[in-house]
Amino acid sequence: MNITLLGCGRWGSFIGWYLDKIGHKVKIWGLADAPQFIELKTTRKNNMLSFRESIEFTDNLEEAIASAEVIIISISSQALRSFMERLSKLDLKGKTIVLCMKGIEVATGKRLTEIVSEFITNETKLAIWVGPGHPQDFSNGIPNCMVIDSNDDEVKNFLIDEFSSELIRFYVGKDLIGSEIGAASKNTIGIAAGMLDGMHLSSLKGALMSRGTREIARLIKAMGGNELSAYGLCHLGDYEATLFSPYSHNRRYGEMLVKGEKFAQLAEGVDTTKALVFLGEKYNVDLPICKAVNKAILGEYTPKECLDELFLRSRKPEFY
Repeated sequence: MNITLLGCGRWGSFIGWYLDKIGHKVKIWGLADAPQFIELKTTRKNNMLSFRESIEFTDNLEEAIASAEVIIISISSQALRSFMERLSKLDLKGKTIVLCMKGIEVATGKRLTEIVSEFITNETKLAIWVGPGHPQDFSNGIPNCMVIDSNDDEVKNFLIDEFSSELIRFYVGKDLIGSEIGAASKNTIGIAAGMLDGMHLSSLKGALMSRGTREIARLIKAMGGNELSAYGLCHLGDYEATLFSPYSHNRRYGEMLVKGEKFAQLAEGVDTTKALVFLGEKYNVDLPICKAVNKAILGEYTPKECLDELFLRSRKPEFY
């Protein structure tokens, strides 16, 4: 297929490399003045991968999507709305958009597919690609399992057939709400895990994983999704990559937050945490981990106060 990748961060550039590797014709678009894109276009390399001559790089957005059958978007989730305002001015009819980002719009609490749906008609198909894995592991040949979900069964089955390989096994998502909320919220749990690492309390990650999954399951159910999605690849299945991996930006952010240090890279969980607190209030769901992490991010809680809030709460049943 002709596939265009919009965005050239560490995940987006890997997707371009991967889809080219399994035989698709790939074009990668980036901003003309972005240092990351300039480096890729000039050297055909980043700090993980080398890109074959078969991959085309362009900074012309109209040219990038003109021949694309599938458009994959991998940018900051909070920039999606403004980007769709630009993209929707171009002809998207007959194309499939795949979102490879994990987040919730902080200003509205909307899922990313809800944002995109405001800018497209039913002539444009929409899907998401979520689940565990880091480009650093994939580029070293370490396989993993991921999920493609959509409200259109034909679209997700088609994409899974086209994108699967020995490196990535895709499962068919059956709950778009749960897949999106689960994928986004694991980054909040990742921040909490980093905070435990920073306080030398990593042994508490087991309890965090158990309680975090249950907390997000309640929210998914309240929003109309299947609470079991929280226990699947989109959320619990992504915990190793997010709560333990040295490559996890969100885990690293939490660790540095506890130490009073600044994390210079993007940690999507920061805005997602704020959005989750908003959704918890909207749907009347108790989200103690999300609320405690949010207060720590805002500087309203010290690490010790955050720990007390999470592990010294009043008596509650384990499952409710």
